[in-house]
Amino acid sequence: MMFIAFEGIEGSGKSTVLEWLCDRFAGQGVSFLRTREPGGSDIGETLRALLLDARQTIVPEAELFLYLADRAQHVRQVIRPALERGEFVISDRYADSTIVYQGYGRGLDVEELFRLNEIAVGGLWPDMTVLLDVDPAVGLDRARVRNHEQGTDVTEGRFETEELSFHHRIRQGYLAWAKRHPRRFHIVDAALPMESVRAVIVNFMNTLLSHSNK
Repeated sequence: MMFIAFEGIEGSGKSTVLEWLCDRFAGQGVSFLRTREPGGSDIGETLRALLLDARQTIVPEAELFLYLADRAQHVRQVIRPALERGEFVISDRYADSTIVYQGYGRGLDVEELFRLNEIAVGGLWPDMTVLLDVDPAVGLDRARVRNHEQGTDVTEGRFETEELSFHHRIRQGYLAWAKRHPRRFHIVDAALPMESVRAVIVNFMNTLLSHSNK
């Protein structure tokens, strides 16, 4: 079993990569659970609708505690049980998102955010965090096009309404946080052609699978 989280700014390609990975795991007969934040639990789905709604104005402190509530429920109801069953867990975002978005992005204290997340997750951090790194202007354009095509500009587009400067802070925050945790983070250049990104992910995951089977 292994817990792997995927992180990155809006439009970095997390959903596409997760689709590839799930197909790969399914093809190899690997038992896995795909999940996401916010929204990985029943309560989380309700919180997701609130947190990502572009019509909502949420102050940073309220935003923080809503994410922590989502995460605490997610870990207890979904992630820990799956790991206890011996499954791989792959999550679209986890606690690092809150540290980066509410810390480096919103200006809240990063060390305090880490301590609060420690409480929310009960000390459970991913075995590996894959950071898909891309230029914020590119990622934001991708995300806005995706939302428009899916009709989710309003219901899931709150962060896409932020200024480009905010997304630059997020990218730099991710890189800074990854530098502080080099053993856990694996950075992938998501600006590469998608087939190249796929090859990097597949090779990386094949290595993880071979190690987990030893």
